[in-house]
Amino acid sequence: MAAAGGTTTTEPSKATVELTKGGSFSFTLRPDKAPKTVERFVAKARSGFYDGLTFHRVEDWVVQGGDPKGTGTGGERVPSEYNDLSFKTGAFGIARGQDAAFNNDSQFFVVKRDSDFLNKQYTNFGQLTSGKDVVDGVKIGDKIKTITIE
Repeated sequence: MAAAGGTTTTEPSKATVELTKGGSFSFTLRPDKAPKTVERFVAKARSGFYDGLTFHRVEDWVVQGGDPKGTGTGGERVPSEYNDLSFKTGAFGIARGQDAAFNNDSQFFVVKRDSDFLNKQYTNFGQLTSGKDVVDGVKIGDKIKTITIE
């Protein structure tokens, strides 16, 4: 895509989530599989939307954050983008409510172990590349310092 001034830019391919308590984790983005989901995530990250938000859900198999209300009830509804990516350990997904036709526009989650029951039920938009120990150590209430997009 062309940026202002005629220079060429590349699609974002990586996101790094930095926590206020220290530590970070990174994941590849998959705009080839979930283009609108990646586009919204990148725009929110670059605008600072996620800065200071918490992880509101932590279970033995998943961590979830990015809710502006911090309760799991915040965010807008947008169309789902189901794809053929499997929810293997480290997969990144976008949350949704009861209506499978719509995703949440901001809440994301990382699976801490293979979670194939989510396949084609949630939009997978990335894969963890580093920081699994940080993901495994996330606790409810931990805050996102910032999310950097490369």
